[in-house]
Amino acid sequence: MDVPLWAWFAVIAFILGALALDLFVFHRNAHEISMREAAITSGIWVTLGLAFGVVVTVVWGGTAGGEYLAGYLIEKSLSVDNIFVFALLLSYFAVPAAYQHRVLFWGVLGALVFRAIFIAAGAALLESFHWTIYVFGAFLVFTGVKMARHSGTEVHPERNPVLKTMRRIVPMTTEYEGYRFFVKQGAKRIATPMLAVLVAVETTDILFAVDSIPAIFAVTDEPFLVFTSNAFAILGLRALYFMLAGMMNRFVFLKVGLAAVLVFVGAKMLLSEWLHVPVWASLLAIACVLATSILASLRATRIIEIPEVPDEAMPG
Repeated sequence: MDVPLWAWFAVIAFILGALALDLFVFHRNAHEISMREAAITSGIWVTLGLAFGVVVTVVWGGTAGGEYLAGYLIEKSLSVDNIFVFALLLSYFAVPAAYQHRVLFWGVLGALVFRAIFIAAGAALLESFHWTIYVFGAFLVFTGVKMARHSGTEVHPERNPVLKTMRRIVPMTTEYEGYRFFVKQGAKRIATPMLAVLVAVETTDILFAVDSIPAIFAVTDEPFLVFTSNAFAILGLRALYFMLAGMMNRFVFLKVGLAAVLVFVGAKMLLSEWLHVPVWASLLAIACVLATSILASLRATRIIEIPEVPDEAMPG
């Protein structure tokens, strides 16, 4: 797949432009995100992600388009797992609802930078040392099995070494100062708890990237497709958070589905020398597993409405 340098610049410029539009136009003033606003924004990001898949298909062919969509689906599904953790982190730090979008925005921007670094490193390793594909595969299988065995989600920000170090060396206020990360007190610039939240979100996302990046390399080894599928999936993470955070307890089987996906792509990597799985088959398998886990979750946690009993039918 031949990707010209201008295509990289065009995609990065589009992503930065979309983020700037989101922050400085649509969310210029801090406010609590409603379910309706989150649903509309999420729909826009998903549409953009799928539209880019169409562009990839038209320009580089059906195989490349399928690889992009498979990577997008993997990252999008794993990002739902991120939402569990983000909800716990924002609750732990008691971040006011009006400021949650701002901290997640900068968290997403940082995630794009770190993932670009991880993708470049992963691509270089796979190109120089082919055997690393087996390391990635074994790691994904191990992670999937571990995820299936430990279905609960826990966060312990107080154990985060980066956060602990920052708190020791960076002076910080005890109260939030709007959505600002720093405030001026006298001649000094002091951090606010928002900076601590951002560090917690960013370091947590880096840990998630350790799973998701190798998983996407299982469906494509083209850095452009790995990066763009990651980027377009992550761009909608904030809107997805505000849309799903209140109903995360209903996705009781999602972790099992995600674990199965990780084991599948890990096994695909381990057996890549002897068994070739077509892109369409991988895409179909991943979609079926995720759809089954989501439908099973919603069915198991459905709210049963109890019909009201007319007053005259009540005894006594």
